[in-house]
Amino acid sequence: MKTKNEYIDGLATELKAWSAQIDLLSAKMEKSAGMVKLKYVEDVNALHAKEHAATEKIKELEQASAEAWNSSKETADKIWDDLRIGLASAASKFK
Repeated sequence: MKTKNEYIDGLATELKAWSAQIDLLSAKMEKSAGMVKLKYVEDVNALHAKEHAATEKIKELEQASAEAWNSSKETADKIWDDLRIGLASAASKFK
């Protein structure tokens, strides 16, 4: 089982990689024109919101007491799953 720090470091590493992917999708969206761009704006904005939630969750995890750790970890897992699924969905639309 991972320690608290190992778990947080793993999340931070994943988030950094996903942030780079979101930035690439944002750049592709900006290069799109008209209705195509409008179609992608909602997806990219949703990804940025999820990215922000994940960043905030990392901060919460870093400050979580031993008692609050398990609950915070479960919530983090849900946020990460949501971001992972959202990113995969958006990336498939940009292909």
